Amino acid sequence: MRVQVPPLAPTKKALPKGKAFLVGILSGLKTNILQLFISKSAIIKVLFNGVNYTMTALIIIIAVVALLVAVFAGMYNGLIKLNIRADEAWSDITVQMKRRLDLIPNLVNTVKGYASHEKGVFEEVTAARSSMMNAQGPADTAKAENQFQAAMKSIFAVAEAYPELKANENFKELQAELVDTEDKIQASRRFYNGVVRDFNTKRKVFPTSIFAGMLGFNKDREFFDVTDSERAATEAPVEVKF
Repeated sequence: MRVQVPPLAPTKKALPKGKAFLVGILSGLKTNILQLFISKSAIIKVLFNGVNYTMTALIIIIAVVALLVAVFAGMYNGLIKLNIRADEAWSDITVQMKRRLDLIPNLVNTVKGYASHEKGVFEEVTAARSSMMNAQGPADTAKAENQFQAAMKSIFAVAEAYPELKANENFKELQAELVDTEDKIQASRRFYNGVVRDFNTKRKVFPTSIFAGMLGFNKDREFFDVTDSERAATEAPVEVKF
């Protein structure tokens, strides 16, 4: 009886030493390349996330800067517009005052023809006219205006005593021009003070109050104010009877 011996498991044929070494190198290289690829992918992902964060932060910074610029521009432009309007309104007042002052020499000469002995009144009017011409700024001009209105009341009082003077055509024309000019001055004064009020209010409200000084607007503009006595005098010319 024969005994069957199971076949031996096939054995791997041993590789030559040189070839085995080469295979080992290639296997290790493959592993290293795979690990390097994985590492580079991780690095790229980290860098990509970092770029996203940086871009987001940059966009936020740009948006904030743009908002601040818009706010500053709005405040600055608003103050500039009101400031220009106030300058224009004051210029209109000075134009009307100059027109009124230009009428005074003719008025004085006309009254002199009937009341030449009233030298004190004429000197007072001349001095008041000179003060008005030399006045600088609303506050100084308001003081000179008070003196001027007092002088005008004096010369009108003189005219009241001379019926012939009141009937003089040249005097009537001067009276009409003075009244018209006075009305225009009062209207210009009200407009100017309204613009100055708006400017001063805007300069003081938040957030303009914080940045107004930085924008070059360090103080309020002056009102062209009058006292009660001045106001009564400036509103009186039309009540004078000639």
